[in-house]
Formats: sequence, structure tokens, C-alpha cells
Amino acid sequence: MHERSSVGELVKSLRSELNRYSPGEKLPSSRALVERFKVSPVTVSRAVSQLASEGLVVTRPGSGAFRAETDAPVPAPGDTSWQEVSLSGDGGPEVVPRTVDASGVLVTLAAPPPGVIEFNGGYLHPGLQPERALAAALARAGRRPGAWGRPPTDGLPELRAWFAREIGSTLTGVDVLITAGGQSALATALRALAPPGAPVLVESPTYPGMLAVARATGLRPVPVPVDADGVRPDLLEAAFRATGARVFVCQPLFQNPTGAVLAPDRRARVVRAARAAGAFVVEDDFARRLVHADAGPQPEPLAAHDPHGVVVHVRSLTKITSPSLRVGALAARGPVLERLRAIQVVDSFFVPRPVQEAALELVGSPSWERHLRTVAAELGSRRTAMTAAVRSGLPELTLPHVPSGGGSIWLRLPGPVAGEPALVAAALRAGVAVAPGRPYYCAEPPAAHVRLSFAAVSGAAEIAEGVRRLRAAVDDLPGRSDSLPG
Repeated sequence: MHERSSVGELVKSLRSELNRYSPGEKLPSSRALVERFKVSPVTVSRAVSQLASEGLVVTRPGSGAFRAETDAPVPAPGDTSWQEVSLSGDGGPEVVPRTVDASGVLVTLAAPPPGVIEFNGGYLHPGLQPERALAAALARAGRRPGAWGRPPTDGLPELRAWFAREIGSTLTGVDVLITAGGQSALATALRALAPPGAPVLVESPTYPGMLAVARATGLRPVPVPVDADGVRPDLLEAAFRATGARVFVCQPLFQNPTGAVLAPDRRARVVRAARAAGAFVVEDDFARRLVHADAGPQPEPLAAHDPHGVVVHVRSLTKITSPSLRVGALAARGPVLERLRAIQVVDSFFVPRPVQEAALELVGSPSWERHLRTVAAELGSRRTAMTAAVRSGLPELTLPHVPSGGGSIWLRLPGPVAGEPALVAAALRAGVAVAPGRPYYCAEPPAAHVRLSFAAVSGAAEIAEGVRRLRAAVDDLPGRSDSLPG
């Protein structure tokens, strides 16, 4: 048989035989499969990798392949009929001009000049990206049968099923659409859920890219303050009553920029507040895989316990892999899924099949779990190095929360907000780029802030040098030899 077709045929054969094995039981060895099916070891490896990406088998290096444990029964669907009212509501009559301001996004996307330390980066340093595994996955993907053909508009079924399992056992692949990264998913969700001119509730502070998407769509962001335990439910409930908003966008896990995790006693209350208002919660779960090694167990996504379709979930592989692996997912239940699907098709037709195939190859390979463990250890180590360096070298800056996930810390500056641009400019002159706090607010900021990334630098030595340069920038500010601008 031709190598490409033999992989597909072997996958089909093995899939049909899985019921012979109990959950957790070991499958025949690769050598036995080679001899039985008269195929090459490479064909066996690719077939087993595909079954692993589908969640049907689990591979354990040095031990072999095992049938995956049986998933828990999917509960009966909830009542999503309320969505018909919400999706038909036009909000207030006021028309908000559409504006496109990408400055807050470009701060983290633009590469700094040579020699400048990147404390403003939004992605993993190249040394943390799984470049070899990505290259191997892309090479294998390009040889998959039909890899260069037209994919299903919703995404490859195997990839949709993988994302569903990642999000929660109550979802299936039919609840998921594959998107070109998380930013594209956010844009699709906001266009689907609110008409131009409508208010949209957002955490304050929040991700500038989401604010840019909302404004470009003609929406009116309304801030809801965040503290160390995430968004405040009392203020969220008040904001729903005051504005009539039908959408709330949040990051319950390792919120950007504060790093906060939504407290257990607030999680159900947030979803209840939205449902009472006939509104959707857009859950941007961008940092799920950026957990630090010392973080301990993390809460499941809000979408994992939402039978009534209140939560529209956004997930992406980009942050944990590479800026160029732009593969994400939208998960939703009820009529809203059809609207999301229609906007996705109109905007982009589909995500290129080779990219989806490469994502499947990557997450189904043994190197995937090793990569996740490496990143968890490195991010935790770099966070510790940066917090120690800031507390020692820049005691004027206040660190209200030490994150247990994500790739940055959020620092409050002394003095008025007007001093923030001066520090950012002085830091760049000193050879370190930092992200100003102003773009993270959709209204007047309560104080001046900067965000410092530890994920985008090479390690502890570069962190120490970056903080040293930032110290020099502070000391060189006109009239301020011992403090920040005030």
C-alpha cells in the first residue's frame, strides 16, 4: 500500500478494534502491528499518534499505547431557549463610532530594537517554544492523506474533539469551532453576541486586544473592577442592571494583566448574574496551559459546568507554542453556535488544513506533555526571579499579586497616571521595553501601572539585567533621583 493511504487504513482498522480492549488495557506493540498489517514502523507510529490526538488511546514512552479511560457520560443538554431573546436584542439606540486603535496590541507584538530587553512581550521566548516538535509535526502533517485538501469549515473533527476534551467532559466536538487563534475567536464572539452600539462589560483592567476588537466592532466597553480574587460579582450584577448589557468578557484564570484567578465562591455567581440578565459570558481561557509548576490544581473552565449555554469559551494553542501556530477554538451550546459558525465562515472560510493537521500531530506526540512540564517549570522559575529582582531593585513599585500562571507581573507606580509615559520612554532609552498600563483600561485608570513580562526573555540573567536597566531609567528621570515620576 502507498504510505499515505496505509496510515488512514491502519487508523480505521485500529479504531474498529478498540472495543476488544478494556479502558487502560495495553494495545499490541508496534512490532506486532507491523508484522500483522505488513506496514512500516513509521506508519504504525503515525496511526497511533492520530488515535492519541482523538483521545482514543494514551501513549506512554517506553511502555506502549493503551486504550483511553472511558469518558464520563455527557449530561442531558440544558435549556438554551433564552438565547433567542438575547440574540435578537438590539440594546440601546445609541450608535457608537467604530474606531480601530491597535497601539495597545502592537506594544506586545512589535519586536523591540536590537539590544533592548523585551519586558513587554506577549509570547514565549524562542527558547521556550517547542520549535523542534513543531517542525516535526508540520513535516508529518504535510504527508498526511488529504493534508492539502479543503478541510471542513468547522474544523477537523479530531481537532474539535481534542479541544472539547481539554475544555470539559460535558462538551463534545460538535460544540466546538476551530479558529485562527484566540484573537480571531474573540472577534467572532463579540460580533455574534452584540450589535453595534451595544454595551459590553469587561474586566478592569483587561487585555488591550479585546478592547480593540470591541471598539472596532462598534461596541461600548464598560469596566467592571477586578481585585485579587478576580472580577467582583456585586459590581458585575450592578453593571448588568445599569447598562442592559448582554455580554461580559472575562479571563477567570490568570487574568491579563493582574494574574488573578476567579475565586471559587465567585465562579457560579458570575454565571448566575449573566443568566439572570439574559446575557452571555465570553470566557477567554488564554493562559490555561501557562500554569506554573508550583501552582497546584486549577479550577475547571466556567464552560465545563454550563448546560444552559451561558458561556462562550475561547481557547488557543498559540500562547503555549508559537505566535505562528494560530489555532484556537470557540465552544458554545445552543442557537448561538450557528451564528458563530456563520460569522466564522464569512470572515475566513476555514483554518488552513495543514495548520490543523500540524496541531493534531503536535498534541498527539509524546513531546507535548514534556513541553508542558518544561514551560511550567521555567515560567515558575522566571516569575520568582522577576518578583525578587523587582522587590530588591525597585521597591517603589507595588506588586499587589504574585501570579501562579501566565507570563507577566502587574506593577503599580507611585504618583499620578501622568508619570507613566515618562517612565516607559525612559526605560526604552535605557534598553528595556515595558508595557504601559493605560491601554489596559477602557475608562480613566485609578493609578499608573506597568506590565513586565518574564515569559518573553531568555532567563534569570536577562531578568536581572532588565530590572537593573529599569532602575537606571528611574534614577535618570528629571527631578527624581530616588523615586518614580510623581
